[in-house]
Amino acid sequence: MELLALLPPFVVAVLLISASPGPAMILIFRQAALRGWRAAVPTVLGLEAGLYLWALAAGAGLAALVAASEVAFVVLRLVGAVFLVYLGIKAWRTVWRTRTRTRPGVTPADAEASITPPVSRGGWWTAFGEGTLVMLANPKAAFFMIAFYPQFVPASRPLFATTALLAAVQVLIETAFYLSLAAVVGRTGAWFRRPRIRRRVDAVSGGVLVALGLRLATTTR
Repeated sequence: MELLALLPPFVVAVLLISASPGPAMILIFRQAALRGWRAAVPTVLGLEAGLYLWALAAGAGLAALVAASEVAFVVLRLVGAVFLVYLGIKAWRTVWRTRTRTRPGVTPADAEASITPPVSRGGWWTAFGEGTLVMLANPKAAFFMIAFYPQFVPASRPLFATTALLAAVQVLIETAFYLSLAAVVGRTGAWFRRPRIRRRVDAVSGGVLVALGLRLATTTR
């Protein structure tokens, strides 16, 4: 009963966290806008897999060790920063490819097909891996898990099992929220995939990811 009483504020907190802007939102928006709802699915699942692993680490006390270790903090911070910058540059490179494939003589349909190919099995796992790594290589996630979950774990409940349960609830809520967002964005995909609009989306999202990476690189405890 004590845990059930804590669920409503937990759900509200999760929804507020999910709606906050950050790398996760940028990745999901870009995938849904430029490649459709299905392309956003592996990104969402990868992000949530990373979140759940951090939650389990928090329940087992490993996240606290990571947060307390200066070396682990710096390594995660740099890995996460480099990867975000890489994703941003990758988006910028797409802008240049778009320019070359929309030159005279190339039809809009051919250009769009070459720039936004269907999601292959390899592409699915790449997007999943990107989402997972973005979440795992973020030392702020360790601090967040340590501070967030204990507030909703009653003293009479086992820490690890309760944290795992709450994390599963969070994953379900965030997955539904992000996939709903991706569905809404994906419905306007034809507009976003216009060459000029796509270049702007890639340029802006790439800039935001690079900025987030640089910000993470300079983050202190």
